[in-house]
Amino acid sequence: MFVLSKLAWVFGQPLSVAFFLVFLTLVAIILRRRALSLGCSALATAILFVAFFTSAGNFLMEGLENRFPKPSDPPDVKCMIVLGGAFENEVNTVRHGIEFNAGADRFIEALRLARKYPASKILISGGDGSLSGVYEGDAAAADRFFPMFGVPADRLISEKTSRTTFENAINTKQFLADNGLTGCLLITSGYHMPRSVGIFRKLSIDIIPWPTDYRTDGQVRFALDFTQPSLNVQNLSTTVREWFGLVGYYLAGRTSELYPR
Repeated sequence: MFVLSKLAWVFGQPLSVAFFLVFLTLVAIILRRRALSLGCSALATAILFVAFFTSAGNFLMEGLENRFPKPSDPPDVKCMIVLGGAFENEVNTVRHGIEFNAGADRFIEALRLARKYPASKILISGGDGSLSGVYEGDAAAADRFFPMFGVPADRLISEKTSRTTFENAINTKQFLADNGLTGCLLITSGYHMPRSVGIFRKLSIDIIPWPTDYRTDGQVRFALDFTQPSLNVQNLSTTVREWFGLVGYYLAGRTSELYPR
């Protein structure tokens, strides 16, 4: 299932689909199938235009981010679960540093909460999610990150084997039971929260959704946007990948509902 999900995304992301359509166009031209070549080239062009030069990615991502508004800080926090996906694991494995990717806010927010609630436990869930399996995961990097800012190592609970969000939840459930923890904050990116909550609910894990790492301002409208094509296609790819996960996990019975809220 893990390998299948990785391969499905490699070939199913918008740019891969557009490239495949260009390839079909060339084949159709060679075979002198004019209608097929025109259709494939038109569809490839449309996908590329929407991906690069419209706000489609931001518009769709905003819908995911708005499903679970972040509440105000509670009077007390006894535990928090931080889902991996924020570190540049390939770089950290070689350089032994602390390099973040665009999801860094997951751990910045966790650090803020850890300092505000000094008695809270922090469960970091994230192993190596690559196909090769040769890199350290987020939990290993977090073991270095938090102590650098004064959070004692004995407050950390590291789950270092999970490769997917489903495995995050499965492994976390056991860690919570072993440590007698319930009602933890679930910290992950806003766009990733619906799928995460659906999985945790399916497994009857008591959590409080705590979204962070917002990529949109909450006021996006679908429109042409020629100012940031690389960001547009990146956000569209991220959103499409998340919907792959939502639909796939729902069909596999791994989430409580298709689009949790």
